[in-house]
Amino acid sequence: PPLWPDIPGFREAATAFRRVGARQIHFDAGAGTLRFDRPGVKIDLGGIAKGYSVDVVVDSLKARGVRDALVEISGNMMAWGHPVDADHWRIGIRDPRDRSPFFARLHLRDEAVSTSGKYEQFVAANGKTYGHIMDPRTGRPAEGLISVTVVAATAMAADAWDTPLFVLGPVAGRAKAKARGDVAAVLVEPGASGVDTVWVETDLKDRFTLEESARASFVVRYF
Repeated sequence: PPLWPDIPGFREAATAFRRVGARQIHFDAGAGTLRFDRPGVKIDLGGIAKGYSVDVVVDSLKARGVRDALVEISGNMMAWGHPVDADHWRIGIRDPRDRSPFFARLHLRDEAVSTSGKYEQFVAANGKTYGHIMDPRTGRPAEGLISVTVVAATAMAADAWDTPLFVLGPVAGRAKAKARGDVAAVLVEPGASGVDTVWVETDLKDRFTLEESARASFVVRYF
């Protein structure tokens, strides 16, 4: 269901936007303090908190001798070790248009994965869907992608990077993911006639499988 009943007006959005952005925050390393430029500015850790929590759980399990586990918190996962019947975990990537539960699978071992998309939290108004992921450069919902999945060594790193790549969009998002050696990404770009483009980083090529049932709805491209 939609997260809000309607979209904010221009004045309301502009007022909120003036309190958004890292430029509003000043860190004094010597004093160990943070200072905000104006009242109402806050730090929201929602972009990394679930991933961090997964890492804490995994560290606790490791300390207790657990060698194999799949830890998941609200879509943020760590695939540690392997299941009893395989040498890797099979992780499904959700279809952002809900045509099927999963459109692809990733084979992972000792890696974390996180997905950002605009298919769960959104506003539907005036014949358009507005996602909950905001572009801090414009103060408007990010456009250009409908889903981003990131694989990384830690769940917090995966959680921290899926949203920025989503905001950057299909071209800049691919460039940023490719430039970083610590993450690998799968980006879904909306296409015409119901066929979306899945951009898969080459580091994941041997571990990415498009579901047979999804071949009519997605075309895969590697970068």
